[in-house]
Amino acid sequence: MSLTATRPEAPPAPVELPTGGELARRARADGIEFVMALFVDLTGKPCAKLVPVEAVEELETEGVGFAGYAVGAMGQEPRDPDLMAVPDPSSYMPVPFIRPGLAIVHCDPHVEGRPWPYAPRVLLKAQLARAAELGLELKVGAEVEYFLVERGPDGALRPADPKDTAARPCYDARGLTRMYDHLTEVSKAINSLGWGNYANDHEDGNGQFEQNFAYSDALTTADRVVTLRYLLSVLAEQRGMTATFMGKPFTDRTGSGLHMHLSLWRDGEPAFPDPADPRGLGLSPLAYSFVAGLIEHACGLQAVLAPTVNAYKRTGASSTRSGATWSPRTASYGGNDRTHLLRVPDGNRVELRGGDGSANPYLAAAAALAAGLDGVRRGLDPGDPGATTSSPLPPTLLHAVEALQADPVVAAALDAAGPGVCEYFAGLKREEFFEWHGQVTPWEVDRYVTAF
Repeated sequence: MSLTATRPEAPPAPVELPTGGELARRARADGIEFVMALFVDLTGKPCAKLVPVEAVEELETEGVGFAGYAVGAMGQEPRDPDLMAVPDPSSYMPVPFIRPGLAIVHCDPHVEGRPWPYAPRVLLKAQLARAAELGLELKVGAEVEYFLVERGPDGALRPADPKDTAARPCYDARGLTRMYDHLTEVSKAINSLGWGNYANDHEDGNGQFEQNFAYSDALTTADRVVTLRYLLSVLAEQRGMTATFMGKPFTDRTGSGLHMHLSLWRDGEPAFPDPADPRGLGLSPLAYSFVAGLIEHACGLQAVLAPTVNAYKRTGASSTRSGATWSPRTASYGGNDRTHLLRVPDGNRVELRGGDGSANPYLAAAAALAAGLDGVRRGLDPGDPGATTSSPLPPTLLHAVEALQADPVVAAALDAAGPGVCEYFAGLKREEFFEWHGQVTPWEVDRYVTAF
């Protein structure tokens, strides 16, 4: 299947672009020399151009052009007009810890004045607008797990810390101390951006870490996940390491996920908590309906949450060196229990644990919101916590893609900004499956480590 198959039939109407000014004023006030105008394609690849501060007003009023086909998975062919990356000034952030005088701004790609329906940020914004029609807002907290690796004398990838060899390395104070310079540099960087980093830890795999920041509205959190992956990659490279978000880089060790803590809000107040919950989890009826929607659509959702062949070597793992995989295999929910797809740590939120480290955060949040809202609209009930009748999650990417195409709700989330995106996304995933369906090999690891 061609990567350019199935294009939108009716793109959204043209929109009025910003008149300019705010971004340029802020950049000049901060002594910025270059602004990195950034967006991601459907696979989550960060794409950018460096715009000198002298041209930032033009960036804000007109955007900056990209050859869409060269970008990658963006639904364009070589003959198509430019993608124009139009910045969102609210996402502007100086990043002097990467390069003095540099700032980043996240952008929404447009084509001929219309938001481009294959742009993940555009898709999430469209789904958030549907939630707003119900008077609801989605807030998200994200756990970004990653490995720090290097290439050994034999050419194989290994943890960047050669002393990180314990069978149970999670939370090891010595491993944290050996990576102190990297971890504290990242913490200081994201705190300087106002994200509220509150913990940094060694995870369950050798060479695996996680650095947490405060939750926010869904769009802001997705922007921050993309930014953090970029920061981690660049800062690790400066120390001679590679940061990878690949779900399962080592067969015998725990994989990396993108866990999302989800909550709905109404009129600025949380809509999930209910201390009188008879089931004891502290959730409201609306929250249970949201959970039920996620459970009902879990199989189709998994193609978006776990979008690579390698992801299913994580969710399908039966054991690791530490004794646990920390990845769900069935569509179940429960209390403070990490074996479920949906963990309910308290009445304020539910944790969706199916996400793989390679997931595109915009698409993951959009699809999860669509699934949950379907449960809310229909008044679904998930049954009692910990039910044993849950259906198994897809065992491979191909099974997940087939479930996605059979699920009109999740498919519609990908088509929220224009028709045809779901089929295009599914085509990308099918091509990947047939190219990479074997066991984890050094060749495959190399490919995924550099991509994610």
